[in-house]
Amino acid sequence: MERESELALVARLRAGDPAAFDTVHQAFNTRLFNFLARLSQRREVAEDLLEETWLRLVAHAPALRTDTRLAPWLFTVARNLYATYCRARRVEQSHAGSLIGLWPCPALQSSPFEALAAGELERRIETALATLPVASREALLLMAIEGLSTAEAADVCGVSSDAMRQRVSRARALLARRLAAADRPPLALLSEAKT
Repeated sequence: MERESELALVARLRAGDPAAFDTVHQAFNTRLFNFLARLSQRREVAEDLLEETWLRLVAHAPALRTDTRLAPWLFTVARNLYATYCRARRVEQSHAGSLIGLWPCPALQSSPFEALAAGELERRIETALATLPVASREALLLMAIEGLSTAEAADVCGVSSDAMRQRVSRARALLARRLAAADRPPLALLSEAKT
């Protein structure tokens, strides 16, 4: 999105123009969903967080700064909502032992990406990406998949540009190691573990 168009769109959002919201929704909805789905690894969680992201935009549109960059703003909101979700899940899980039997818990389902990945390479990358720590995964998703600049991704994650470059470099190296390990036959992995 060109910067002049983005600034005009922000002005329209601040004025409460519903067509401006539709334009932003059309431009970012799929990208935000993919980011949240890969981050959470659960479609239903991604859908809920995506809806909440759009509600936050509607609620905060009049207060947006005139120079707001929409991609970093939206991805920051989505990331923060995911972090809040994770904190809430940790609290729930810490109290789950005393609550067993009060309500049924759904069985864990496989990642939607495992079920839908068409190509073998894509499936392997998705699987390896899912095993990365959250900070590494979100760095790769924001920059490699969503195309945010280093500065924009750093803003989303609340770190410096240098820290983001290091995070992405380490994440790429870790992803490469995980992919290489997945290519080794299981017996080779066992023999390495013994030495």
